[in-house]
Amino acid sequence: MIVQQNDTITALATASGAGAVAIIRVSGSKAFEIVANLFKAKSGKSILSQDSHTIHFGHIIDGKKILDEVLVSLFKNPRSYTGEDVVEINCHGSSYIQQEILQLLLRRGCRLAEAGEFTLRAFLNGKMDLSQAEAVADLIASGSEAAHQVAIQQMRGGFSNEIKFLRDQLLNFASLLELELDFAEEDVEFADRTQFTELLGKIEITLKRLIDSFAIGNVIKQGIPVAIVGAPNAGKSTLLNALLNEERAIVSDIAGTTRDTIEDDINIDGLRFRFIDTAGIRETSDTIESIGIEKTFEKINQAQVVLYLVDSSELSVDRLDTFKNEVSQVKNQYPLKPLVIVLNKVDQLSDSQHSTIQTNLKGIENISLVSLSAKEKTGISLLTDQLLSFVNSGQLRNDETIVTNSRHYDSLIKSLEEIQKVQHGMQMGLSGDLMAIDLREGLYHLGNITGEVTNDELLGNIFSSFCIGK
Repeated sequence: MIVQQNDTITALATASGAGAVAIIRVSGSKAFEIVANLFKAKSGKSILSQDSHTIHFGHIIDGKKILDEVLVSLFKNPRSYTGEDVVEINCHGSSYIQQEILQLLLRRGCRLAEAGEFTLRAFLNGKMDLSQAEAVADLIASGSEAAHQVAIQQMRGGFSNEIKFLRDQLLNFASLLELELDFAEEDVEFADRTQFTELLGKIEITLKRLIDSFAIGNVIKQGIPVAIVGAPNAGKSTLLNALLNEERAIVSDIAGTTRDTIEDDINIDGLRFRFIDTAGIRETSDTIESIGIEKTFEKINQAQVVLYLVDSSELSVDRLDTFKNEVSQVKNQYPLKPLVIVLNKVDQLSDSQHSTIQTNLKGIENISLVSLSAKEKTGISLLTDQLLSFVNSGQLRNDETIVTNSRHYDSLIKSLEEIQKVQHGMQMGLSGDLMAIDLREGLYHLGNITGEVTNDELLGNIFSSFCIGK
């Protein structure tokens, strides 16, 4: 991305396609001048003489032709989203009208904005730091309450403030260490080593907390993939439909109906889970069904949680030992994945049968057990509660800072490594000039998060993922 700020840009700020209303955004030094030449206010007054943060009713004119009846909002620099002069044209949502106005703006001197260029200009003009700018994209993409909450907190500067506080403290001591180099012959210490050691310890704890939070942060941002596996006719598709509360998957008494994976999302207590209904696992000579079973094992590899569904009405005492071996094999193959045995069709069991099955299966180590009836939609909440228990969302509930961005995560790890090098240098009694090198590297990685240290390539990578118009 080539960073240009000497021209005026425009783009559709609302979703493309027809709708009730559309917003076309214009930003740059000539925004007011360009729009003034094609907007005729009902009041007869030019927008060039109007105050900032005012809205004006009138028409967009192309020569003698009226294109649309619009509202024009004015935001004078620096009190705007980008920090530049910004005009927003609220027009009717016809695709034809949108394109006609955009083409008119381009003919009058605007350039079509690149992806994320409005937010990039906001960053370059000091309206937000880089982590806040990235949170804008996360907020737009948020698909759950938790993702929305984390993005809002980051956009408001919660994460940035923590990083800036750490960086400022380190910068103070780094300056003192650098100062010592100027008085090397006098052998003086400006940086109190006891205070410095305490500070490094506190910073290490904070960095580790932020790094650890990425585990829940990544889950919040990406969603939790959950594979539903088991033998044919165990009720996998029925369970998916029950969880989604809609007929998403075909349900049939014929074994092997599901031959490909079916995926859909559901929000549970503000967290997004992506359920994957897979083909039933069994020996088969059917080529297409065999491909589906191969995909089942691929999805198990990709999933973070595995639900092993079984038709409990078929779990006789003789069958229990065989089933326990099957479950143990799956657990041994995927030892790090939470595995939940889901006893389906328990409505068809007597209390004594259900109790016997539960007693036998509870002996399997590191296995969770849930009983339900997918068809009758009973016990579904027990399963969702079990899924939530795998996610440590205490940080989210306590409004702690949660890292969701892999770039931030990488920079935090690198910064921690440098801090630990400085700590080791303190223990070994190294000179200030040697520790200053590692300290500068730690400061560099922290600055990389908020954009105090950056380059055009980094900015291009970040903002190219934004939608055009934001």
